[in-house]
Amino acid sequence: MKKLVSLVLLACILAACSSVMLTGRKQLLLVPDSDVVAMSLQSYKQFVDSVPPSTDKVNTALVKKVGAKMASVVETYMKANGYEADIANLAWEFNLLKDKQVNAFCMPGGKVAVFDGILPITKDETGLAVVMGHEIAHAIAKHSAERMSTQMLSQYGASLAGLLVSKKSEITRAGVNTLYGLGSQYAVMLPYSRKHEYEADQMGLIFLAMAGYDPSKAVAFWERMAANGANNTAEFMSTHPSDANRIAKLNALMPEAMKYYKK
Repeated sequence: MKKLVSLVLLACILAACSSVMLTGRKQLLLVPDSDVVAMSLQSYKQFVDSVPPSTDKVNTALVKKVGAKMASVVETYMKANGYEADIANLAWEFNLLKDKQVNAFCMPGGKVAVFDGILPITKDETGLAVVMGHEIAHAIAKHSAERMSTQMLSQYGASLAGLLVSKKSEITRAGVNTLYGLGSQYAVMLPYSRKHEYEADQMGLIFLAMAGYDPSKAVAFWERMAANGANNTAEFMSTHPSDANRIAKLNALMPEAMKYYKK
C-alpha cells in the first residue's frame, strides 16, 4: 500500500511540475492558479480596506504609472513566449498606502501595494520601479503557489499528499495557516524563500530593463536599503538574502539584464 501511495504521489508531483518564466527553474505547483488568485483577491481587498490610502497625490500617480509600465512589458513578454493562459489570471491594481513600513508586495493576480514608508529609499521613479519589478516577479513566478505546495508536503507527509491534491481548494485555505516545527522551518522553508528572493531579483531586474529603466540603478537602491538597516538579520535565520549576497548576485546578473535595456 505504501508503495502504491508513493507511486501515486510521484505521478502527481511529476504532473504538477512547471518551469518559471525567464529563469527556467523547475517548480512544484500542486495548487491551481484559480484557487491562489481567488484567495489573493479577497485578502488584498481586506488589506487595502484596512489601511488608508496615501494622501500624496504625486507619488500615488507615480506608483500607478510605474505599475502600468511594468504590467505592459510583462504581458507583452508573456504573449510572445507562450504564457497567454497565465495572463487571464492577472487583474492588475496598484495602490500607494499610508504606512511607515519600508515595504511593498504583489499578490498573485497582480495586486500591488506600496507603503509610502519606502519612498525615502526608492527616491525616484527608477528606485520605485526596482521595488515594483521585484514584487511583481514574485507573482509572475507563482512563488505563493509553489510555497503552498511545499508546505503541503512538509506538513502532511508523502503518504497523505495524494489525498491532499484531490482537495486542492480546501487545502489551499488550510495551508496558509499551517504551523511548522523548527526543523522544517530552518531546513526547508526559509532557504526556499531565499531562493525565491534571488529569483525575484533576477526577474525583476529584467522587467526593469524591459520597461526602459536602467537596471544598474537597482544596486544603488539595495545599497540604500542596507544602509537603512531594513535587513540586518543573519541570512540563516531570515527569509531574505543578506544585503551583501543580494548585491553581489545583482552585479553578476547585470550583463544579462542589460541585454533587455533600451534607452
